[in-house]
Amino acid sequence: MKKLVSFLTVAFLSIMSAIPTVLAAQPVEKQINFQPPVTSIHEDVWRFHELLLPIIIGITLFVLALLLYVMIRFRKSANPVPSKTSHNIFIEIIWTIVPVIILIIIAIPSFRLLYHHHQVEDAEMTINVSGYQWYWGYEYPDHGNFSFLSYMVPDEDLKEGQPRLLQTDTEMVIPVDTKVRLVITGKDVIHSWTIPAFGVKKDAVPGHFNEIWFEVNKEGVYYGQCSEICGTGHGFMPITVRVVSKEEFENWVSWAQDEYASLDTLNKIKFASK
Repeated sequence: MKKLVSFLTVAFLSIMSAIPTVLAAQPVEKQINFQPPVTSIHEDVWRFHELLLPIIIGITLFVLALLLYVMIRFRKSANPVPSKTSHNIFIEIIWTIVPVIILIIIAIPSFRLLYHHHQVEDAEMTINVSGYQWYWGYEYPDHGNFSFLSYMVPDEDLKEGQPRLLQTDTEMVIPVDTKVRLVITGKDVIHSWTIPAFGVKKDAVPGHFNEIWFEVNKEGVYYGQCSEICGTGHGFMPITVRVVSKEEFENWVSWAQDEYASLDTLNKIKFASK
């Protein structure tokens, strides 16, 4: 029996250890929780969620219990002469103080998370992101200022293993363990740049520049989508981010500077016309 338990334990741990690798990059069927975090921001969001969930469940069950108690205890047959009590000072103090305490418990980690989320000053590199109907544009000002556009790959062109509605023809490439700053704007309507595994979501607003940062601690390909309804093509505006080693990134930059050099002029003309 002990051997069976040990075997099942090892098997379970092996399966669970493999899950982050499978789920980190993209959503999976019947998934009901967050994608495993690969940034410190998402780890903070996850911890905040773990704090809030028991509080929310506790409040919900408490209110449900009160409703059931009132329905049963004060039904007409059990309470033919209703109480004429108009107020209760003790209860009023309790239902004022307890919610305040709960809000303070929630507010402290919430403000800490917001503060951490906005610390973009010491970023190691910057990428400019522009949202269009219905594709994305990326520019690398710290690496020769080359730029390229990123469109969704249609179903008929998908390669084996590429996810439908999530794969793009070009990918935003970043190095692992590097603090990356994104400067995000919109060129037509409001879009929203979102990568669930990073724990980031920021609106791309025309005429305004928003900033976010993240530092990915695991190599891989990560997928996201526009998360702001922006027209008929909203559901066909995916985001693909490839995280590679720092050496691979330098090699990619050298390749990209040549590959996208011929596209820069065309892209900038297209950017200016939007």
